[in-house]
Amino acid sequence: MTQVTDKVNTSGSKNTRSNVVVDWFIRLIKGIIVGIGFILPGLSGGVLAVILGIYDRIIKFLSDLRKDFVQNVFYFIPVVIGGAIGIVLFSILVEKAFGNYAAQFICLFVGFVGGTFPSLYRTAGKQGRRTKDIIIFIFSTFFIFGLMLLGGQQLTEVAPNIPVWLGSGALIGLGVIVPGMSPSNFLIYFGLYDKMATGIKDFDFAVIIPLLVGFAVCVLLFAKLAAYLFRKFYPEMYHFILGMVVGSSLAIFPTVVFPAFRSEQLSVAGLSFVGAFLLCIGFLAVGVVISFLFSKLEDKFPREEIF
Repeated sequence: MTQVTDKVNTSGSKNTRSNVVVDWFIRLIKGIIVGIGFILPGLSGGVLAVILGIYDRIIKFLSDLRKDFVQNVFYFIPVVIGGAIGIVLFSILVEKAFGNYAAQFICLFVGFVGGTFPSLYRTAGKQGRRTKDIIIFIFSTFFIFGLMLLGGQQLTEVAPNIPVWLGSGALIGLGVIVPGMSPSNFLIYFGLYDKMATGIKDFDFAVIIPLLVGFAVCVLLFAKLAAYLFRKFYPEMYHFILGMVVGSSLAIFPTVVFPAFRSEQLSVAGLSFVGAFLLCIGFLAVGVVISFLFSKLEDKFPREEIF
């Protein structure tokens, strides 16, 4: 009997360790995806954090750092590592190739968002869905769509300096607190996007340190407000976010994807119209499949209810 019990305990211990390792790598992958969301124009790291089921915990932790501090730090270590990997790797990619193949990469992530939308929709309606919530959803969809159309046009050029990079970091932080807002689009608007990507790629601390400071200050200032709003107005907040997801995803097409089909852009990329179109469709489908498989893997690690 003792031998049988020992075998069961050993087996259970191995399964537990295996689950811990898999969960750690899942959080690492989530961090990479969220980091990429900060770099790719048209995407929002906040939206991806919501879709991946870590937004609630981020806001809860940042709104009260003292509560479960050590436990949260260990939880977010792989997320932070993954975020850094995603930002650095895609900063290199942005400078090398992204300009020529922006539409294809963006379609990959639109597919990812589309594949996880049903789960987010269910989460938003967890406490019911009233007429007011639908109105909020429609309003936020059109609001972010219009805002992203404006931000997708480069209308001015701002000279980079420390205060500007502090403001840029705060803008990126706002993209965490307000899912659906794409900081990259607005950095493009101010002519700072490519300079930021180059600074990160080259590990230029005159760019990186102000970005981090501005990011941290913004997130810490607004996280408590976000946590309060989720506690008091859960359905309204989640339907607002749902609209942000839909509106920002739709706005990607006129701001990033459609311009890539202009003859001069196709020539630079070395693609025909049909070839570029098929690649976009293919990347979109790959994104949907990846998100579907990822959601199946996540079924073994259910989202933790925070609010």
